[in-house]
Amino acid sequence: MLSLLPKYVFSKLTDIEPKFFKSLKIDLVFLDFDNTMLPYTSNEPTKELLSWLDSMKTAGLTLCIVSNSHKQRVPDFAEKYGVFCVTGAKKPRTKGICEAMKRFERTKAQTVLIGDQIYTDVLGANLAGITSVIVKSIHNHNFWLKLRHVFEVPFLAMAKNRRVKR
Repeated sequence: MLSLLPKYVFSKLTDIEPKFFKSLKIDLVFLDFDNTMLPYTSNEPTKELLSWLDSMKTAGLTLCIVSNSHKQRVPDFAEKYGVFCVTGAKKPRTKGICEAMKRFERTKAQTVLIGDQIYTDVLGANLAGITSVIVKSIHNHNFWLKLRHVFEVPFLAMAKNRRVKR
């Protein structure tokens, strides 16, 4: 289904608690990397992100970075912090998302994709038929990112009733 509306909206990735996924019977969590987990300009996670990753793993959730990036920093991060990853996913195309679901032998209903962009992450998740969650970009000081966010504002406004408060 072609939809630019996220199923759920959170202020930031680390506001999402394991019980949220468990309540939806989700156990496979796909994560966008750049500006969802880390700013484009950083390779080092915050203590808050590391704590969040640990809480998700402790809760039995499978975490997999699904990134459009081809940069080595994504697999380097994944290996260092014990997270699976798929790079060059070409979101919003669904091929990378669907291949990752098959790899983990999960259904659409068991899977969520969390990202910071409507036109790649949310659209890709919705086209793949999985739960979509949008979070605010960590860092959007780049001109093109700011411009993109201008075009996302109407969709975020329409999704305001989908905001989940911590």
